[in-house]
Amino acid sequence: MKMNKHIKNLTLSAMFLALGLVLPLLTGQIQVIGNMLLPMHIPVLLCGLICGWQYGGIIGFTLPLLRFVIFSMPPMPNAVSMAFELATYGLVIGLLYSHSKWKCVISLYRSILIAMIAGRAVWGVVQAMIMGINGSGFTFQMFMAGAFMNATPGIVLQLILIPVIMVALDRANLVPFTKKKSAPATES
Repeated sequence: MKMNKHIKNLTLSAMFLALGLVLPLLTGQIQVIGNMLLPMHIPVLLCGLICGWQYGGIIGFTLPLLRFVIFSMPPMPNAVSMAFELATYGLVIGLLYSHSKWKCVISLYRSILIAMIAGRAVWGVVQAMIMGINGSGFTFQMFMAGAFMNATPGIVLQLILIPVIMVALDRANLVPFTKKKSAPATES
């Protein structure tokens, strides 16, 4: 039984990796819009929620680096900082949601928001380290623009799309999104 769950999670993780490779191709035709929608983030966040923090972290770290190897996008050194950012998203959302007492929309939003903040903080730290090594500075204004202002459409998209997908998967009985109330025990 445990092996079947592991195989299911590996298969789903591979699907999320493939989605992360393909989605930027669809949105990247108009580069300004593609960058703002953050298409690689959605599969990583879903992977962390559905498969668990281990899978979400691995897929998150692998995805930007693999996209760089295959498509030369995102360019280096941005791919490295994105790898740490996306790994943090997958890890944090998976850990928080799996340890939530209730599996509901409120705990989902809490997990998403904390994962987004943690991932952006990690991105900022790694970006500052990389730019420091390169001899250029990474200012607070650069951090705010890259992490929040330019990313606002993608953040809004994630906050709408991920809960909708999770509710739809729950209604289709594919992913248990909410804990069902168990029937009260009857006395015999």
